[in-house]
Amino acid sequence: MADDAANVATTYFDAWKANDFDTMRSLVADDVRFEGPLATLVGAEEYMEGIRGLSRVISEIVIRKVFVDGQDVLTWYDMHTTVASPVAVANWLHVEEGKITALRVAFDARELAP
Repeated sequence: MADDAANVATTYFDAWKANDFDTMRSLVADDVRFEGPLATLVGAEEYMEGIRGLSRVISEIVIRKVFVDGQDVLTWYDMHTTVASPVAVANWLHVEEGKITALRVAFDARELAP
C-alpha cells in the first residue's frame, strides 16, 4: 500500500466502513491525537476504543468530498447512526510516513451527546 496521505485516508475510511479495525489500527500512529466535539483522545489504543464504541451505532458513512493538501486530507461525509439523524462531518487527517498522526473532526453533536 502506498503511504501517501490520500491513499492512507481512503484505506482508513474503507476499513472503517467494513468494521475492519485491524486495518484501521495499522494506519494509526501509536501516539495519534484525536480532537472532536465529544472527546479528546491520545494514543492509538484509546482512539481505537473510541472508534469501536462509535461504530456500534453507525449504520452508514457516505463520503461526499475529499480534499488533499500534501500530508493533510479533509473528508466531508454524512454519518448515519441508529441513534440520531444523519450528521455532516468534517474529518481532518494528518499523515506522516504512512501513519495517521492527528485527527480532528467537527460536527453538530447535539443528538449524539450523552
